[in-house]
Amino acid sequence: MGLSGEKLAEQLNISAEYLRQIESGKSGKVISLSLFVSICNTLQISPDYLLQDLLVENELTDIQELGMLWSNLPPAKQHLAVAMIRAAVDCENLHS
Repeated sequence: MGLSGEKLAEQLNISAEYLRQIESGKSGKVISLSLFVSICNTLQISPDYLLQDLLVENELTDIQELGMLWSNLPPAKQHLAVAMIRAAVDCENLHS
């Protein structure tokens, strides 16, 4: 995006010093949810990207990983992946 710290702080309506404290983790307090959302929106990044080192893996991260894997597959391999998932679901249904 090419924003300087000063420009980002200006867009967020906070001081550049406070932004540096947030970036370094030395702000001494937890930022507000509204500021966090504003940062994500201004930088055009998802909250989970900023929090990825703090979040435990969950169903959403599994789905995102599947999406990334899927987008890198050629169509022929996508058909194979669908067949494998269907087989796994069918197998689970037989055992439940």
